[in-house]
Amino acid sequence: MAAPSLLLALSVWLVAGSLTAEATYYRHHRYVPHFYRYREHAANAENQLPEVSNPVAAAPQHVPEVFHPAPEVIPPIPEAFHPVPEVVHPAPEPYRPPTVRRRAPDGFSPVGTVRVFYGVMFDAGSTGTRIHIYRFVQKDPIELPVLDNELYHAVKPGLSAYKDNPEEGGNSVRQLLKIAKKTVPEEEWRRTPVILKATAGLRLLPEDKADTLLKEVRGVFDESPFFVPNNSVTIMNGKNEGVLAWVTVNFLTGHLYSNTRRTVGILDLGGGSTQITFLPKSRKTIQAAPSTYIARMNLFNHTYQLYTHSYLGNGLYAARLATLGALGADGLDWKIFTSSCLPKKFREDVTFGGTTYKVSGIPDGYAGYKLCYYEVMKVVKGIVHQPLEVKGSSVFYAFSYYYDRAVESGLIDRSRGGTVEVRDIKKKAKEVCNKMTKYRAISPFLCMDMTYITCLLKEGFGFKDSTVLQLAKKVNNVETSWALGATFDYFRNLAIE
Repeated sequence: MAAPSLLLALSVWLVAGSLTAEATYYRHHRYVPHFYRYREHAANAENQLPEVSNPVAAAPQHVPEVFHPAPEVIPPIPEAFHPVPEVVHPAPEPYRPPTVRRRAPDGFSPVGTVRVFYGVMFDAGSTGTRIHIYRFVQKDPIELPVLDNELYHAVKPGLSAYKDNPEEGGNSVRQLLKIAKKTVPEEEWRRTPVILKATAGLRLLPEDKADTLLKEVRGVFDESPFFVPNNSVTIMNGKNEGVLAWVTVNFLTGHLYSNTRRTVGILDLGGGSTQITFLPKSRKTIQAAPSTYIARMNLFNHTYQLYTHSYLGNGLYAARLATLGALGADGLDWKIFTSSCLPKKFREDVTFGGTTYKVSGIPDGYAGYKLCYYEVMKVVKGIVHQPLEVKGSSVFYAFSYYYDRAVESGLIDRSRGGTVEVRDIKKKAKEVCNKMTKYRAISPFLCMDMTYITCLLKEGFGFKDSTVLQLAKKVNNVETSWALGATFDYFRNLAIE
């Protein structure tokens, strides 16, 4: 009977050793992931990884030592507007968060408790109105809150389309507020700010019509159960639009936390306007730029001096009309606006900003990339300022219609986005324009749009063929727009000048 007892004891010993080895293997890879080996970490950072008990401690003392190295003790990465816990941003040096200069709604961050709060930002653009509902978590009142998630929804057309029917414009906002009521818990409604900022669509309208629309939206907000701050419904100036989009992208990519202070530029192409914003590396860029193209902003105890400008009338839809000679034209009831950028047999009524235009290809004429390029050149050449540094090696994130048209033309994949060079966009524009029949089913304006984007980048901003653009709709599951930056500005006051 001694032999079976010995065999049983040996089996238990082997099984216990195997389980301990597996537990140690999990712990080793759970706490020392690949990316930690290349990151810097702040000494006083709060632990962001969930606590996991040490499996080895539960093992019997007589079990042999497992040959897995003990994990190195590494300070964790701080949470600071982190969109998804699985993604790690570069760690910042220790800093004191900026003072909140604006009084937040009651209950914003009670001391000693975990505070969950929300922000609702409306982006009233020229082609649609979008709602961004952000959920934040703040574990410590002296730390920056963490961006937990975002809910995004959009309706078309934009507010400017209701210039002669403001009540319907208000209804489009009311429709989106219903989504906010379903998303934000009822007990948080009175503490959740709702803000609407309109962009180029309303900037292009006569002042009286724009004011009537804004007044209607303010009435809709006042009816809602949410917190309505002062100046909650406004037209945002183009400078802030570019700066806040830059904040959003560099926030989500982690560049604002990098010790090197390296950042990425942004290119935003809307329906009515387009923006370029970047942090200049050279003093000459700032000195050579018009004074109105430079903005100062305070963030994380740093003052950033940005090159930024918004070109009203150079958004994609406004540029289409300008190329056709229709923007600001009269006699719209009988005039037909033609272009060699359109298929020869194409003819259609196009509505933008509540106004309808008759547009057509040239039935008996020529069409193609070269002729189209000459047409769109007049919308760009001499109008867009060329900053010195864009001819260098800076990386730019391009989104909105840059991204949409790259997807539609097959230049990038919709689900992943992608990195392209300016020369890739030019090559695809030539292909689309020389095969208009093939691409007409996708969009009869695709040749015009891709050619305009090419011309805007090369002849307008002055980018080289080798300039790298990162085309993206989202960064870490958050929309690449100015909306997050604007929400952050509301809670923290970035003091943009």
